[in-house]
Amino acid sequence: MDFLLSGLAACGACVFTNPLEVVKTRMQLQGELRAPGSYPRHYRNVFHAFLTIGRVDGPAALQRGLAPALLYQFCMNGIRLGTYGLAEARGYLRGPDGRLSPGRSAATGALAGVMGAYVGSPIYMVKTHLQAQSASEIAVGHQYKHQLFPTQSWQTALASAMASSVLVVLAMTPFDVASTRLYNQPTDACGKGLLYRGLVDALTQTARAEGFFGLYKGLGAAYFRLGPHTILSLLFWDQLRHLYTRHSHGAGR
Repeated sequence: MDFLLSGLAACGACVFTNPLEVVKTRMQLQGELRAPGSYPRHYRNVFHAFLTIGRVDGPAALQRGLAPALLYQFCMNGIRLGTYGLAEARGYLRGPDGRLSPGRSAATGALAGVMGAYVGSPIYMVKTHLQAQSASEIAVGHQYKHQLFPTQSWQTALASAMASSVLVVLAMTPFDVASTRLYNQPTDACGKGLLYRGLVDALTQTARAEGFFGLYKGLGAAYFRLGPHTILSLLFWDQLRHLYTRHSHGAGR
C-alpha cells in the first residue's frame, strides 16, 4: 500500500508541475551542440518559454506528455517513497540506540531514488519525445514521431538515475541536461549511430560546443519545478497515508 499511495501522491504533484517540465525540456534541447549566438533563441527564459509555447502551440501544449509523465511519476516515486516508507516503518532507518540515523536515511533515500529512476527510464524517454514536439517555428531538438519504448531506452537509464539521486539543483542540472539529450538524441550528422555514446560523452560534447553554461540550460525551470513538486508530493503522500490509516482503523472496529 505504501507504494500505491506514494505513486498517487507523485501523480497529484505532477499535474501541477508538468508545464515546468515541458519548459525545462524545450530549454535544455535549445541550441543543442551549437555555439551561443549561432542559433535563434525561441525561449529566452522560463516565463518567455511559457508565453511562447502557449501562443504558438496552444495552452494545451504546456501539459504535453502528461500521460507518460504521470506513469513515470507513479513508477519512480512509488518505488522511491514507497521503499523509503517501508524502511522507515520497519525500523531500518534507526541505529542501535533507536535514534534516526542520518547515514542510513540518506543511503536508503539515494538507493530508492536510483531504483525508481531506472525502472521508470523507458517511460521518461517517451515523455521527453512528446514534450519536445512543437510547431516548426519554435521547434528545438530532434522532432520524433512518438514511438513506445525505443530500443535505446534502457541504455540511458544510468543518466536518469544519476539525475534523480542528486539533491542539489546546481549539481543535478548538467546530468539532467545530458539525460534529456540522451533520451531525445537523433543519429549523427552522417546518419550512422547515435549522436552521443553515453553520459560522459553527452556532457563533454555539450560543454565543448556550447560552453560551461550550456550544461545549465533549463536551470530556472528545474529550480521552479523541484520545490513545488517535492512539497506537493510529500503533502499528498502524508494526507493519503493519514486517510488510509484512519480508514483502516475505522474498518477494524
